[in-house]
Amino acid sequence: MAEFIRIYNENPNPKEIKKVVECLRDGGLIIYPTDTVYGLGCDITDNRALERIAQIKGVKLAKANFSFICKDLSNLSDYVRQIDTATFKILKRALPGPYTFILPGGNMLPTVFKKKKTVGIRVPDNNICQAIVEGLGNPIVSTSIYDEDEVIEYTTDPELILEKWDNLVDMVIDGGYGDNIPSTVVDLTGPEPELIREGKGPVEIL
Repeated sequence: MAEFIRIYNENPNPKEIKKVVECLRDGGLIIYPTDTVYGLGCDITDNRALERIAQIKGVKLAKANFSFICKDLSNLSDYVRQIDTATFKILKRALPGPYTFILPGGNMLPTVFKKKKTVGIRVPDNNICQAIVEGLGNPIVSTSIYDEDEVIEYTTDPELILEKWDNLVDMVIDGGYGDNIPSTVVDLTGPEPELIREGKGPVEIL
């Protein structure tokens, strides 16, 4: 049974954030709000938790395209190879915001992701999300619980999310109704930004 916690985005309660961080540190899986759809996440340093997420999504961990949820751009150099000024300017302009940027993977990636040439980086514009990552001290590895084939209520209503995911995760955070439009995905590994998926983030900012 998953624990169900209500946290307010305007002013996240530090006590509740601490509970979420403890859950992640214990290898727990959480469902949490972002600035787009609700996400399923775990601590980037916990291999067992990463395996659980891969199993739920039905993918091999080494090949999984999970996003790294960061608080800001400060720990980017831990997971991403050196990027040029033009790329950094795009990141600075768009983040925090509803974007996933594909960037060249760096040397300090967790062992399970060492073979990945690229990583997806997210800095959501959501106080709950940012407080969790700050409390944890490192990124959350995340995947959306969004169903791309059909718009269904469970992707937006935390109580329905709990019903569906109760036996699969350790904690569901109710941060209010989520969106059902995913992030805009942009590949920044080539000479020009390449739009992979148009989502909530306006393309003009690029």
